Amino acid sequence: MRLTILGGGGFRVPLVYRALLADPADSVSEVVLHDTDTRRVAVIAEVLTRLAEGHPAPVPVRVAQSLDEALAGADFVFSAIRVGGTAGRIRDERIPLAEGVLGQETVGAGGVLYGLRTIPVALHIAERVAQLAPAAWVINFTNPAGMVTEAMSQVLGDRVIGICDSPVGLVRRAARAAGLDPAAFESGRVGYDYVGLNHLGWLRSLTFEGADLLPRLLGDDTALASFEEGRLFGAEWLQTLGALPNEYLHYYYFRRETLDSLRDTPETRGEFLDQQQGGFFERAAAAGGPDAVYALWERTRLEREETYMAHSREASGGWERDSHDLEGGGYDRVALALMHAIVRDTGTRLILNVRNGTTVPQLAPDAIVETVCEVTAHGARPLPCGPLREDQLGLMLQVKAVERAAVVAATRKDRGAALRALALHPLVDSPAVAARILERAAKED
Repeated sequence: MRLTILGGGGFRVPLVYRALLADPADSVSEVVLHDTDTRRVAVIAEVLTRLAEGHPAPVPVRVAQSLDEALAGADFVFSAIRVGGTAGRIRDERIPLAEGVLGQETVGAGGVLYGLRTIPVALHIAERVAQLAPAAWVINFTNPAGMVTEAMSQVLGDRVIGICDSPVGLVRRAARAAGLDPAAFESGRVGYDYVGLNHLGWLRSLTFEGADLLPRLLGDDTALASFEEGRLFGAEWLQTLGALPNEYLHYYYFRRETLDSLRDTPETRGEFLDQQQGGFFERAAAAGGPDAVYALWERTRLEREETYMAHSREASGGWERDSHDLEGGGYDRVALALMHAIVRDTGTRLILNVRNGTTVPQLAPDAIVETVCEVTAHGARPLPCGPLREDQLGLMLQVKAVERAAVVAATRKDRGAALRALALHPLVDSPAVAARILERAAKED
């Protein structure tokens, strides 16, 4: 079975390959990498070479020179591209901040700008997949994942599935805080109700052996303080919500505090990653062999994880991520679990970005939602969920309107739709601000 990774020079690609090497099923016969940056993909290929050393049956890796070469004959396509590179991310962050609003790469004005730039490229990829590998499944990692998956689904239908490691990381941490052995979660004995959009969702129940453990967890201040989301949002607010929000909802619930921590920052997240990863690839080119390149990659990866969402942590009191926080959900493991469930027709339950159907009746059937799905050989089917509270539904409806307007704007080059997407976002407080952001972005492109 051939796996193609688009954005094959991406920094996190070795995580996927390492998971494949640890996979006892050994279901992938070849990994094909493709990236528009030939220098970066060559470095990542060297890291993969080091990972494969000593493995009894390493998965062969090949670098494709063109998109069409990479897609031809693929069974699964992992799409993890970054249109505009980290320089584009810096613009997406800095332009909104200059107007006094948040500029995170997937949330707020920054997410809309990133989507407008990325969607046309993602649609081209979807069209080439439909032409060259119509039976392939596309697993989309590209951010903003919900928006990009929704655009690609216009071409590929249910054969594109978006993934994110934030929801499963939340569930795993909550289960540990509730006193469950990690083995119970890994074995599938823990049930959960999670629903929302990408980077905007809520864990609303956590069940084990017929009992919902979430109310007890929410009532235990000490347990809440033991994991990332509990510290990020605080016990009082979580108890008020009656649910555990995805970490990215911190930008919505604590907008003022997060904006204050970012407003005068000397270095945005994009600037940090641009410097860190740019330095990694420069040093790796002169490192002298796979061992040195791999050691450098591992050190850089750990630093990246330790600094994740640093401004939000600062806004909520300032604290360091511990080992459980760093473990997260593992997007590589989510991708592998999804692929296995399709190949083996297992009916595995995973939190994925898929077409809504009737899961949230107030949304269009083709709108992409992030929720618990059952995965078989036919793909991912969203499972029924309980009714959303008015505050949850209201936020979902508003952000989904933003996402759909951004898709229209990107596909039709419609400035009115782009203005609507920016102005209607809950984190952008003025159509005049939205218009100025659009103008600045057009000048800097």
